Amino acid sequence: MSRIRLIAGLGNPGRQYEGTPHNVGARWVHNLAARFSIPMSARPRFRGSVGRGDVLGRDVWFLVPSTYMNLSGESVGALSRFYGIEPDEILIAHDEVDFPVGVARLKNGGRHHTHNGLASVVAGLGNRSDFVRLRIGIGHPGRRRMIGFLTGKKLGRRDRDRVDASLEMDDALLQLVVDGELDKAMSRFHAPRPATE
Repeated sequence: MSRIRLIAGLGNPGRQYEGTPHNVGARWVHNLAARFSIPMSARPRFRGSVGRGDVLGRDVWFLVPSTYMNLSGESVGALSRFYGIEPDEILIAHDEVDFPVGVARLKNGGRHHTHNGLASVVAGLGNRSDFVRLRIGIGHPGRRRMIGFLTGKKLGRRDRDRVDASLEMDDALLQLVVDGELDKAMSRFHAPRPATE
């Protein structure tokens, strides 16, 4: 598999959406860029906040679209086309209602199901879906309205801590991810973890 050259995190722009379940992908990307001291800045050409820097010896782009979730592909597609980044060199971090809070999984390719942000990314990449996904569990709202659950209320402290714990990647694991060693990365990342309170 190709090495990862672009890591993008999906969410909605604006302070009112910070901390909501729909924005866990964007939050993870901002945190990862900060971990490697990579500044993120608005780039209107790419309709997003963009950074570029060294991640464990690899040159990696970071992107958080400033579009709304349903138009994320306009941002991802614009940056990837401009810099010649192929879909299989991209990792997209996004919320996943099919997983409970505290579960995160890596996946290579696949369908977007009902996730409008992923559907937009697929369209923005010329209908190619062979990018890596980091699926971040946020739980399912049950009978509550989905849109209100995703964007109407911020994650509580306990759930936020559980999400963060599910996303922990040491340097060795992250190296496997950016080097495209996805099978090895999934084996480590998906291994059972100690239960968190």
